Amino acid sequence: MEYLYCPECARHLVLSDERMGEDDRIAEGTLSCAACAATYPIQSYIPRFVPVENYASGFGLQWTIHDRTQYDAESGLPLSETRFFDETQWPRRLEGEVVIEAGSGSGRFTEHAAGTGATVLSFDYSYAVEGNYRSNGHRPNVLIVQADVFRMPFRPGSADRVFCFGVLQHTPDPRRAFIALAKCVRAGGNVTADVYLKSFSKYVLGTKYWVRPCTRRLPPQLLYRATQRYITFIWPLARLVRRIPRLGPALNWRLLVGDYGRLFADDSMLRRWAALDTFDMLAPRYDLPQTLAGVREWCSEADLVDVEVDRGYNGIVIRGKTRATPVTGPSALGYQAR
Repeated sequence: MEYLYCPECARHLVLSDERMGEDDRIAEGTLSCAACAATYPIQSYIPRFVPVENYASGFGLQWTIHDRTQYDAESGLPLSETRFFDETQWPRRLEGEVVIEAGSGSGRFTEHAAGTGATVLSFDYSYAVEGNYRSNGHRPNVLIVQADVFRMPFRPGSADRVFCFGVLQHTPDPRRAFIALAKCVRAGGNVTADVYLKSFSKYVLGTKYWVRPCTRRLPPQLLYRATQRYITFIWPLARLVRRIPRLGPALNWRLLVGDYGRLFADDSMLRRWAALDTFDMLAPRYDLPQTLAGVREWCSEADLVDVEVDRGYNGIVIRGKTRATPVTGPSALGYQAR
């Protein structure tokens, strides 16, 4: 309760009508704001600051079906752990700090953020939070809520660090979402995020952008079934294409088949990851890649310092710090953009 604030007026919330569940946790209840009279339900152990079903429900379905697919314990490789620490470049021990995770999905990175010992405030706009709760809700240093990045239920400046992986391009306004993230971090705190790169090869030649105008309008359940049928149909060809030296995996991605042959040899694992990524390409309501120059402008507008804007795992990785002390006049930002 000490971390939750009303997203409407940034006042403390009061808990009522609580019903206890497993491990003496609150399974159901109501959070109320005395200042503006807003109320928010707790359902299935998760405070809900947005409707359970919304424009991101495709991600809710995706991370319900594939709630463990990308976890390192499932894949047998430290993929999530490596990406988390490579992108953030944070220490592995963060006891005493508060970390906000914006857009948790099923919690593959929540696991590693919590492993640092920090208090992790993790949220997602979709009901993917339910998958995250199943995997990480038992951790005493993790709070999972369903919330909106534009109206976060946390006090501005309350976190030491924030990270946001694989999310910004799927919001209706990536720039505004990034600036909102920076505002939730204290002075001198760390901000790390990534976003898809907008380039000719990825955006103009990217096959998914040719078909997305149709697929993103389909109900998620219908699209997922169609995706499964497509993967079953195309899989024999995808196996052959993968064998083409150097070009094979790239050609499969052009065929809308996520190809992770460089990571896995197991055919069933490859099919699960392909089904997940093909749906992930086609389902989101929004898919708004960005340019390096545009992202640098975001950092300037957010008044970040020690900024790095670079190509990374998901296209563009962004690292920076909120200014430790306010300044007057033009600010000088130390960019290390490549």
